[in-house]
Amino acid sequence: MTTEIQISTEHITLGQFLKLADVIQTGGMVKWFLSEHEVYVNGELEERRGRKLYPGDEVIIPDMGEFIIIS
Repeated sequence: MTTEIQISTEHITLGQFLKLADVIQTGGMVKWFLSEHEVYVNGELEERRGRKLYPGDEVIIPDMGEFIIIS
């Protein structure tokens, strides 16, 4: 099942997304989370917390879920 994450801006960063999707509790956990877990954006492994996500982008975190960005 894919979870929709709605944003009200043109884009958000991967770090902001992880917090918005309740994957992490604080922004300070982003670097640690990305070093310990695989995160795929549109099918590609992503390790940059500043990666910009736009409506239509798909984020997959194995064992945690699939998400799609909507506006």
